[in-house]
Amino acid sequence: MPLWYLGVKIKYKFITGMKNIKGIVVQGKQKGRTLGFPTANIKVDLDLNLEPGVYAGYVMGEKKYQAAIYLAGNKIIEAFIIDFSGDLYGKEVGVEITKKIRDKKVFKDDQEAINQITKDISEIKKCLQE
Repeated sequence: MPLWYLGVKIKYKFITGMKNIKGIVVQGKQKGRTLGFPTANIKVDLDLNLEPGVYAGYVMGEKKYQAAIYLAGNKIIEAFIIDFSGDLYGKEVGVEITKKIRDKKVFKDDQEAINQITKDISEIKKCLQE
């Protein structure tokens, strides 16, 4: 599975039972890439009223992809797009945040983080197939 990295600058949001956001893909700091999970960094200029943690959701461009979404509570949303290969820089994409998977957690080392992220992605795939 090819991995990639993107960032999304927020344009607007609307709420219909889940959080829906549209933005333009921009480059981020690439921290997730160092762990093997490149993420979409989404700069948020508004309050999403969601607690920090890991969420299930989707990222939509030309197609809709499952995503592991991390909210740290610092006006940044990170989304690891599952089974995506391609370049979205400069393109508009949408993000849907659907269900919280777990609370924010501090890890003792990178391996513990990698193990948890792998578990999170498995749980998210199951959740989004229901």
